[in-house]
Amino acid sequence: MPASTPEQPAPQRIAVLADSDTRWKWGALTASRLTANHDTRVTLDGFLLRGRATPTPRQLTEVGVRADRLREVTAVEFLREMERSVRGDGSGAYDVVVLALVGGGVQAVLHGLAHAWRGAPDRPVVVTGYVGVVYEKLADGLLLRHGADVVLANSAYDAERFRDVYEGVGADAGSVTECALPFLGGDSYKEAHDPYTVVFAAQPSVPDTPADRMYLLDRLVRHARRYPEREVLLKLRSKPGEHTTHIEEVPYQKLAQRLDPPPNFRLVYGNMGEVLDRTDLLVTVSSTAALESLHRRIPTALLTDLGVREALGNHHFTGSGCLVSWDQLDAGELPRADPAWVARQGVAAGGTLSGGGSYESAFDGARAKVAALLASDRPPLAPYYSRTTAPGYLPRILARHHLAPDGSPLPGAPAADRDPGPVRQIVRRAARGAYRHGVQRVAPVIRRMGEL
Repeated sequence: MPASTPEQPAPQRIAVLADSDTRWKWGALTASRLTANHDTRVTLDGFLLRGRATPTPRQLTEVGVRADRLREVTAVEFLREMERSVRGDGSGAYDVVVLALVGGGVQAVLHGLAHAWRGAPDRPVVVTGYVGVVYEKLADGLLLRHGADVVLANSAYDAERFRDVYEGVGADAGSVTECALPFLGGDSYKEAHDPYTVVFAAQPSVPDTPADRMYLLDRLVRHARRYPEREVLLKLRSKPGEHTTHIEEVPYQKLAQRLDPPPNFRLVYGNMGEVLDRTDLLVTVSSTAALESLHRRIPTALLTDLGVREALGNHHFTGSGCLVSWDQLDAGELPRADPAWVARQGVAAGGTLSGGGSYESAFDGARAKVAALLASDRPPLAPYYSRTTAPGYLPRILARHHLAPDGSPLPGAPAADRDPGPVRQIVRRAARGAYRHGVQRVAPVIRRMGEL
């Protein structure tokens, strides 16, 4: 499929609404992929949804994608900006809006946009999707994303599952569009580095118990002691005090203080792609970093030490050839990825994806779909969830973002249309810090007291 034709214009102005560092990365890079073959200057406006996971400047810099404008908003503030854009009261109309949010956030904003754009002669194309591996809450997450014009699936495997869910409940599955994760890339792995480098990609919420996390950290440190000639790195998502999609009750930084690791073991942060540039073996439980690693043909291990379980997400990698234990890795075994499995997951480790396309062409279908939508009349947004299909569920989701059941702002909803002053910024940072302190310090103590 061609990316665009003279009769099918490509987008020139895109808005991305994201609620965390990883979703900003996915949303901004998705916007870039949707316009990759477009010669006209594209304007990217970024909106960060205000909440406990709002990314810091360092996290935004780490993503490496610059926006022409970037500001923090509430859902209601974003919706008012979108309403002004279609009615000619703002700084210009948007061609595409990318919603890089959790499922509930997507559903709330979809209903809010439907209300904000009611009666408008034209509206932007709305795109959403997933930031990585979809291993849990498949039906719940998908139905919360239904209603967008384009629901991106990161692989042929995902596209098939997504359509099955929508068609299974009688919802229109025409929005499902196969593509790939937008942040895959980098040089293919060719030979071992000096020193040979093992990287464990940590996840904020998997596993979630202190004992399991301590077990994994202890095995990583023991591997470093077993192979003193290797560099062993613990790749962490965030630094102390920063926020991610999931708040870690027991951060690895805190657990590492209980151990006495050898000199060849250390903690690292930063862009995952830059870390993979020097990686010889990537180890994780179920992180999306595994797909980045496989795309580069780096030996990649998905650990079975804590079981192969849906709660861990490593069940997603059954059939990959990459499921191994620390005992096997310590013994020198290297996993060998199955090329067919990898290609079906939207990863071009063998050079081509499932169906014969290359990674470079993986977004051609999405670009063509967006261009076709821009060239046609677009009906009002119509999510599957409504006051008829989900009267006991939908209002709660909307209320979390200060929206009424019809998508209109609730009385008293935040409505500031200006950047916050220094005092408000300090108060917000303090509130986020208090939340993190409560999760990481107070909650574990209360649970331990309850077990006495």
